[in-house]
Amino acid sequence: MIKLTQKLKDELWWLVISVNYDYSRISIADHEINGDFITLWLEDKQDFKNSLDECLQLDISLKNFAKMIRADGLNSYEGTKMHPKKGFVYKTRIEINEPIKWYREDATAAEQQWAREAALKSVLTQLVESEVYDER
Repeated sequence: MIKLTQKLKDELWWLVISVNYDYSRISIADHEINGDFITLWLEDKQDFKNSLDECLQLDISLKNFAKMIRADGLNSYEGTKMHPKKGFVYKTRIEINEPIKWYREDATAAEQQWAREAALKSVLTQLVESEVYDER
């Protein structure tokens, strides 16, 4: 879970309401990794903006982005390994690389896009779930 400021929550809710709660209309206009953050600029697919200044800027720390990649298993695959001492074969997730290193060096352009979209989905899910819990 990432820390969402009240201002960011309000802006995200405004975006959700402006797309009539159709989350598939929210798209990532652009992205950038700088320092310790990945920045996603969000917009409505049916109301494209002329510049990134008009888009909603979402900053996610690389630490949290790595957690999201690992949680979705994007940097790993299901395979089999042999136990080093006992000699039996078992199924497990095999990590390709550390999440951020995988994103930067190993992932294809499509896999990078999936990772960014998974991060957006995670943030929106957290937004909705936190509001449901807050109202109780």
